[in-house]
Amino acid sequence: MHTTRALALALVGLVNLPALAAEPRSGETVYQQVCQACHATGQLGAPKFGDRAAWQPLIREGQASLSRTAIKGIRKMPPRGGEPSLSDLEVRRAVAYLANAGGAKWAEPAK
Repeated sequence: MHTTRALALALVGLVNLPALAAEPRSGETVYQQVCQACHATGQLGAPKFGDRAAWQPLIREGQASLSRTAIKGIRKMPPRGGEPSLSDLEVRRAVAYLANAGGAKWAEPAK
């Protein structure tokens, strides 16, 4: 009887715990884990990290437009850089990180 009551109390406690969600990754982390595979070397025509000349036309498109493109994919870049587990927020953060390295002054999205 004691064991059953202890188990019931433990289960009630678990039900009342807030959901533990993973914190979205930063743009730098997403770049290191996913994007650098192509953007560090320019593989498949990807604009290289820090190459201001290559990034300026993309930066002129604007943060929202460039983020939508990265989420959907473009030319040889698959949607979400080929990592389907990335959230929209994580992709948008990576876009800001890459663009900022190319001369943009965009804030990393918070939500």
